[in-house]
Parts: sequence; structure tokens; C-alpha cells
Amino acid sequence: MPRIPAQGPPPRRAPGPAPAAGPIPGRGAAPGQYAPTQKPEPIPAGERRGDRARSLARPPAPPVGTPPAAKPTRPRRRRRRTLRVGRILLILLLVFVLGSAGLLFYYDSRLDRIDALPAYAGRPSATPGTNWLIVGTDSRSDLSDAQRTNLSTGDADGSRTDTIMLVHNPPGSGKATVVSIPRDLFVEIPGHGSLKVNASYNIGGPALLVQTVENLTGIHIDHYAEIGFGGFDTLVDAVGGVDMCIDQPLNDPKAGLKLAKGCHHLNGRQALGLVRTRAFPRADLERVINQRKFLAALVSRATSPAVLLNPFRLFGFIGGAIDSLTVDERDHIWNLASLMFALRDPVTTTTPTGESVYTDDGLALPVTETTEQFFGLLRAGQPIPDELLVDAG
Repeated sequence: MPRIPAQGPPPRRAPGPAPAAGPIPGRGAAPGQYAPTQKPEPIPAGERRGDRARSLARPPAPPVGTPPAAKPTRPRRRRRRTLRVGRILLILLLVFVLGSAGLLFYYDSRLDRIDALPAYAGRPSATPGTNWLIVGTDSRSDLSDAQRTNLSTGDADGSRTDTIMLVHNPPGSGKATVVSIPRDLFVEIPGHGSLKVNASYNIGGPALLVQTVENLTGIHIDHYAEIGFGGFDTLVDAVGGVDMCIDQPLNDPKAGLKLAKGCHHLNGRQALGLVRTRAFPRADLERVINQRKFLAALVSRATSPAVLLNPFRLFGFIGGAIDSLTVDERDHIWNLASLMFALRDPVTTTTPTGESVYTDDGLALPVTETTEQFFGLLRAGQPIPDELLVDAG
């Protein structure tokens, strides 16, 4: 093998300016110049034949090491589900509101209305608060023969009032006051002289009764409600009866009533007999106490969860009330609802009067200074002292 001679270090160049970089000889470089070092580079995948169009259509790939973005599938489904539930609830709420409003106006249109609040010279101006006159009549005109027998109402014709209550609901948060006006109270009836107060209803109906009570009390009556025998028992039975306690045994064949002393759960027939009976030593003065007790018991039952949360009892009560009530032509069902809630915990009393005296209209109760003082405090919105509260409860 031929021996390769040893190579020594390359000869040194003479000092002088370095040759300028330029093209490589044979490739357009000037003589004596060197070309820069060239390194091969791989062809990008997207530059391969047929791949360029696909690379332009695809989004750029994330940098190496970047975690993949979370898929928004679950949050989007959750939001869609929440929106769907919200729409359903909104529709149900709308149906409930529209349905309730429809029922409200339907029942309001069924109320029996009369012109009970007269306009006359000298009528008292508006009294602070709200004042109702509630009247109970013994009209039997809308009862069948079977109902008259079952309810022991008798066969008397016409319409009289044995129940007169003034309900004063003061402004603000004070308690309502329920005042029984005895039917035998001897008062001045406009245009007819001095008679028992219930004679005003017999003579001129609700309008004359309202005027008589306003003249007696000086209180402006804002609302009027009248209840008769017809529908009374249905009204009580619709709420499942009422609970009442009596202080003595009662036996009144005329009213169809026989009850032992103590507490009872009364059905409609028994409740009607209780508010009608005068089988007491104090007759009508004792009856008005039971009438107020019954009103409180009925309102307490009607506003209890057992009735308000039971559609069958609630709508039965509303229907019974509409069938048995007559109101002023300016009254509405929402006024009755306001009255009912005002009567949940009232102060109850009887009009203070003098002792019974004989008059041209028979035995009657006279109006005294105490009577005038009582109504003066009531219309002024002042508290009634205990000594002026009669048979209070």
C-alpha cells in the first residue's frame, strides 16, 4: 500500500484583507471567494405534493405541549336545561296569574248587587278607616218547602232584619271593632219618626237602614253586605262546619236547635239555629253575642290552611258566600276578602244603651249619652275604654 506522506499544518497566509464572501467558484462566485456553508433542510409535510391544499383547510395545530381545550358540551347542556326549566316555570306562573284573575272577575260578576248606600243631604263625611254595615235577614223567598222544613225557618213572608253589625276597620294596624246594634234600639228613622232600628229596613230596605245607622252613629258607611237564610247552611257546610262553645244548654224547637252546654262542631243547620234563637233570659242581647261568636268562628275557619289549601272547600266557600250575600253596587269580591281578614281577631261589643223602656213601638232600648259617647270615640278613631265595652270579646 502506498504510504501517505504526513500532512503538516496548512501554510500561513500573508497578512492582508480577508477575501470577501461571495459566490462559490463555478457557481457564479468571483475567483478567490468562498460560499457560506449550506445545510440540507427537510421538506415540510404541507409542501409535499397534494398536501398543500389540505394544510390550508386545516386550522393551525396547537404548540407542542399545550393541553387540549375542554369540550363545552356539559356546561352548554346545563345552561340549556336551566333555560328550559325557567321557561316552563314562567309559563306555569303566567297561567296561574291569568287563571286566578279570570276566576276573580268571574266570581265578582256573580255577586248580587243593590243600591244600598244612599246619597242625601247632611250625610256624614268620610270617616277615617273603613266601615261596613253587615245585615242578616230572615227572608225565605229563595227557600223551597223542603228547605224551610229542614232549617225550621217557618213560613213567614217578607223580609226583616234581626242582625245589624257595624264593622269599623281603623287606618293603620289597629284591630277592627265589631259593634252589634240591637234590633230593639229606639232611634229616629228619617221621615218616619222614632221607631225600633230594624223597622227602617222593613220600611225602606237597605238604603233607609244605612241612613238610619249613619244618623245614629255619625259614621260614614263605606260598604254594605247582607246575608239571608238561603245559602247560609251551605256556606257553613262548605268549610266543614265551625267550632263554637256555649255557656248554657239550648233547646229551641222554633229554631230547630238542641245543644248541650260546652263546645260543639256545628254544621250549617245547627249554626243557623244558633244565630236565630232568642231562648235566653236576655233574649236579643244574648243572641247578638252568639252572632258575633259565630262570625268569628266562621272567619277563623274560612281563613285556616284546612280551607285555603283545599280547593274543594275554598271554592265551595266562595260559591256559598256569593249565593248567600247581597252587596252594594260599588262593592267587589276583593272588598269582601279584605273584610274577612280584618275579622280574624277583632274587638267585639254591643252598643251601650239604657235599660228597656216602654215606647209607642213596644218595649225598646233607649239611646243615652253613653251611646253617643261610644260612637263619638269610634268615629274619631280613638280607643274605646273598657267601661264602654258591653259583652266584649
